[in-house]
Amino acid sequence: MHNFATDPTQAARPDWRLRLALAGTALAVVVVVLGAFTRLADAGLGCPDWPGCYGHLTWPAEHHEIEAANAAFPHAPVEAGKTWPEMVHRYFAGMLLLLVGGLTVMAWRRRGQRAFIQIHILLALILLQAAFGMWTVTLKLWPQVVTAHLLGGMATLSMLWLIVERLRNAPPNEGRTIPVHEFRMLQKIRPLAFVAVVAVALQIALGGWTSSNYAALACADFPTCHGQWWPQTDFRKGFDLAQQIGPNYLGGALESDARTAIHITHRIGALVVSLLVLTLSALAWRAGSRRWAVGLAGVLGLQVCLGIANVVMFLPLAIAVAHNAGAALLLLGLLTFCYRIQTAQAAGAKESSFEKTDEHETALAGGL
Repeated sequence: MHNFATDPTQAARPDWRLRLALAGTALAVVVVVLGAFTRLADAGLGCPDWPGCYGHLTWPAEHHEIEAANAAFPHAPVEAGKTWPEMVHRYFAGMLLLLVGGLTVMAWRRRGQRAFIQIHILLALILLQAAFGMWTVTLKLWPQVVTAHLLGGMATLSMLWLIVERLRNAPPNEGRTIPVHEFRMLQKIRPLAFVAVVAVALQIALGGWTSSNYAALACADFPTCHGQWWPQTDFRKGFDLAQQIGPNYLGGALESDARTAIHITHRIGALVVSLLVLTLSALAWRAGSRRWAVGLAGVLGLQVCLGIANVVMFLPLAIAVAHNAGAALLLLGLLTFCYRIQTAQAAGAKESSFEKTDEHETALAGGL
């Protein structure tokens, strides 16, 4: 007897948490991309105050508004091309905060059901993100805060997507049933999949550190750097996480050798990630998950090409933003693959459990 849903009307009822989480995921993608655009367009300090912009709810646009803003903030004159990206990013981030708040309220109305804890972790994450957004401005683009803000955005997006996966695979649809041999092979590569996720997360952190220290163009050639395979570097200064705060990090505060060290490390990280993901893709192909193998390898290839294009084309804004979006896509792909492996069930094991249940019920009926 296979009774998956005890209440048919409840099972048929649409789960608004899932719909809200899907909308939140799409909105989080927009926020991450806008954040990258704002950072790469050097608009992170387009508004010197927070949460408004030169004391405005939007940004100063009229001539008299700009004059008043310049008088109020003489140390940070208005640059029209940098005010609107910063405020648009804040608006979308605020919308995402409200959406997550609504998702939390829904979770409390259905306490004890799936993703309850994850939704509250998400709320804590996005509140922390709001604080990092404020500190990005008040600490004048301090690299530690800018990098943490990028990681927080990726973590928020990842948590939203995992909530979507958890709600989408709620009973009776929990766990994809796959052949036993494929199940066993996927379980063997599960540790490598988790290692790949960690490696990509660290590489994203390196990318954030590279961007926040303006080291993306520290090497203007590829595959060498300054015409050498191992140029002069200063890793101690390049990765000094205890550096003092301020007064202003717009444009970067490190010397050339330190920036070169950061850039070289990011390239090495890209090589490590490529080896891990390609190995994982090859093993997934052998296990029978060929769409995943092709998909992960394809996203990785696109991301590597975008990274190379950033160097040889001197960091064009569109390609640099796409590189950030590609990092998010690769991270989400690996997370989804890990989740599917984690929740997959072997067809034989599932059928065996059903058979045991039927035999037990038959024995009880015979005894009665």
